[in-house]
Amino acid sequence: MTRFADATGIVPLGEGRYRAELDEGFGFGAALNGGYLMATVMRAVVAESRHEHPVATAVNFLRPAGPGPAEIVVEQRKDGKTASMARATLVQDGKAILDAQVTTGTLDLEAVPVYCGPAPAMAPLEACQTSGRGSAERGFPARVDMRFDPAAMGWLDGRPTGRPEMRAYFRLAEHDDPDPYVLALALDALIPVVSNTGIYGWSPTVELTWHLRALPAPGWLTVHGTGRLVSDGWFDENVEIWDARGTLVAQSHQLARAARGR
Repeated sequence: MTRFADATGIVPLGEGRYRAELDEGFGFGAALNGGYLMATVMRAVVAESRHEHPVATAVNFLRPAGPGPAEIVVEQRKDGKTASMARATLVQDGKAILDAQVTTGTLDLEAVPVYCGPAPAMAPLEACQTSGRGSAERGFPARVDMRFDPAAMGWLDGRPTGRPEMRAYFRLAEHDDPDPYVLALALDALIPVVSNTGIYGWSPTVELTWHLRALPAPGWLTVHGTGRLVSDGWFDENVEIWDARGTLVAQSHQLARAARGR
């Protein structure tokens, strides 16, 4: 079992309840990454479903989660032949950390898109750079391999583009083949798009909705993030993930709080 699979592993407790041991390696400081939490919760929902894949997930993040034991409570809302729906709550220290509504279905790995628009322009992998956010010896940066498009990294030198945007290649540090759980992590892995508007620092997600559009092929993922409005301490972030075949495999939309600008 890989580090990520182990870190998102769950143990059934019966009656829709699961135990999880949240891994400090997928956090920044005391707070764990939201995509990592989504992946862990999604495993519990899929374990309760007749279907294999979390095709639509909507999450409200109620408070930060820390490393250590947690419990996931899954409540079935619909058990259908094509799609099933469940509500899941991640609980830690007696407090709800996030609430999720997850729709599961079964996708075909061999499905051929009737239509798939072109991926946004991206610099070649060899021309991209690591984030520059500090040492990758600990925490989340040590668990992932991300190469950022230099055209979206001007904020590092005090030259933000002025547009909320971020682009990167993504894979796990252990080079696991991507699956829906890895996609959940990748959707929330980018440096906040508001960095390129001159707003830096922790930008906590309040709500995130994402769709699994296709099962990803092995290889690098390409992650594109953009925003439409930054105002009054809030911003939106829209993320698309494309796999090594050039297929759009995941889409997300989130609302987040903006850190204070420099």
